[in-house]
Amino acid sequence: MIQQKVDGSTYFNRSWETFKVGFGSKKCNYWLGNQLLHQLTKDGQYKLRFDLQALDSGQWYWAEYSTFIVDSEATQYRLTVSGYSGNAGDAMSLHNAMKFTTFDDDNDISIVNCAAKLGGGFWHESCARAQVNSATGYGGQFDGPGWYDFPESNGKLQTTRVWLVCR
Repeated sequence: MIQQKVDGSTYFNRSWETFKVGFGSKKCNYWLGNQLLHQLTKDGQYKLRFDLQALDSGQWYWAEYSTFIVDSEATQYRLTVSGYSGNAGDAMSLHNAMKFTTFDDDNDISIVNCAAKLGGGFWHESCARAQVNSATGYGGQFDGPGWYDFPESNGKLQTTRVWLVCR
C-alpha cells in the first residue's frame, strides 16, 4: 500500500522531508514515502491502483494505471503515469510528468502552491483532478479528498487507498 486516507483531516499537510521518508500507520492515514516509491517503481515493474469510496453513497470505485514510475529526488520525484482503466474516471493522467509538491517545496505549475492551498502534498498539476491527499478536495469546494472525474456528481471521497500492483 502506498497511501491510505480515512478522513478529511490535514494529516497529509506534511513537509518535503516527511513525504520523502513516509508517515502514519496502515491502520489509519498513511504514506509509504517517496524515496521508497522511487526505489520500488524505477524499473516500471508495477501498476498503480486507486480504491476510492464515495462519501455520499459509500460505493467503492477504482482506477488503475498500467504505467507508474516515480523518479528520484533529484527530479523532485517526477511522476510517470498512464494507461487508465477502471470505473472511477481518469483523474491521474493530467498529473503525468508532474513533480511532487509539498507546502514547503512548490513544484506544481500553478501560480499558487497547490499543496498549501489544498492541505496535502501530491503530484499536483494546477490544483485539480486527483486530490487523494487533500484536506479541502477538488477546487477547495468541500472538505476531504476528491476525484475530478468521479462517477458521483460531487466527487467527494470518504476513503482512499492507493496500491502498487504487480504487472
